[in-house]
This record gives sequence, C-alpha cells and structure tokens, in this order.
Amino acid sequence: MRDYKQEFENRVAFIRDTLAASGLKGIVYGNSGGKDCTLVGILCKAACDDTVGVLMPCASKRNFNIDLEDGKAVAEKYGIETRLVDLTPVREAELKALEGVTDMTDAAVANIAPRLRMTTLYAIAGAEGRLVAGTGNRSEAYMGYFTKWGDGAHDFNPIADLTVTEIYEFLAYLDAPMSIRTKAPSAGLFEGQTDEAEMGVSYAAIDQFLLRGEATEKDRAVIDRFHRISEHKRRPIATYTGEK
Repeated sequence: MRDYKQEFENRVAFIRDTLAASGLKGIVYGNSGGKDCTLVGILCKAACDDTVGVLMPCASKRNFNIDLEDGKAVAEKYGIETRLVDLTPVREAELKALEGVTDMTDAAVANIAPRLRMTTLYAIAGAEGRLVAGTGNRSEAYMGYFTKWGDGAHDFNPIADLTVTEIYEFLAYLDAPMSIRTKAPSAGLFEGQTDEAEMGVSYAAIDQFLLRGEATEKDRAVIDRFHRISEHKRRPIATYTGEK
C-alpha cells in the first residue's frame, strides 16, 4: 500500500507549484459527489484556500439526489466553497437545436452532459482567473471510460496516476464520508447507470490487471477491447506538419 501521508503532502505541493506557475489565483473543479472529485477537492482545498467545487446536475435523477447530497456533504466537511449550476435546461436546449440536424445516438446524447459541465467549469475559470482541476483516474484512463473534451479536459490532474483501488484507500486515509466510499461508481449519465455495469468488468478486476498484470480470460478480453477502441482518446491531436 502507498504511504498516503506522503502522497498527500506530495500532491498538495504539486498543486501549489502548478498554480504558482500559472500566475492564477484559484482552482475550480466539478463536484459530482463521487470518489474521484472528492479526493481532488480535498487535495485542492489543502493546497489553495480559494478552491471552488461546482455541483452540475444534468437531467439524471441521481444527480439531484444522492450525488447532490454527497457533494454537499464533502464540501461542508472540508470547507470547500460550493456553487450549483443546473444544466438540465441547457442540455434540453442543445437537443432541441439538434432536431432535424442529425439522428442522435444514445452515446452522443450521454456525452452532452460531461461536455456541458466542462464548458461551465472553463467559463467560471476564465471569468475568475482559476485553473480547472481534472478528476480522472488511471483505471478510467486505461479503459477510455471518460468523455473526450468532457471530463477528459482539464488544466492539471492531481490523481491521474491512481487506480480506483488506490483512490478508495486514499479516501479511507482521509476519512472521507462513508457514503462516497460505498456507493457504486457512476457518471450519472442516464438513469440506473453504473460504471462497472456499463463496462462489463469491475474496477477491482481492472486494477488487478493494471497493478499486478493478472486477469481472468473473460476480464482480460473486456479490458483489452475497451483499451483498444479508446486509443484515440489518449493520443495527441493529429496536426499537419508538412512532413511525410
């Protein structure tokens, strides 16, 4: 197990250095009431008192219930300034504008919310001179389980190297609310959605493969497929250089 006391100190120092180098004054991040944003919020608040967490419910009932309550509980426990932006009407307006333009797929619809959330965070960041903190972890990155230009966008990420297993260990060390540490991980993109059910493999299995190179044949097939089809998300943007 990692030395989370030292990890905490190192990551807080990283955030402070990153903010100082930017010349900006504060940090903003999306507070979804989940495990990853909870850890990021705690770290950012320890590094910078001027940290703002933004609750951004968008259509899903879960966003307005357990996720909203958990997000508020974390903010209250760690003294993080919290703001609420209901993106439901914005999503509805976008879908309305697309009527007759294209036939939307379920995946295309689901990805609207994460991109609206990132638009919101960068609007706040730009208006107030803040950096946008990322909240993605190593397990999600390997699987490509994030939205390109949505939750995959940020100015810095203090937890990108941590697997989900390590995220939970870190949260236990920090005594984060049990509701955060026990509920099924979910992006809340649609009703009843959970990460593991959507991927068809558990985070425990993914992390066992990432940390120890071990996996059942069935799990390895799922992990390999997700990693392969999401490679475009991890590549730099293709740009023309004039070279062959």
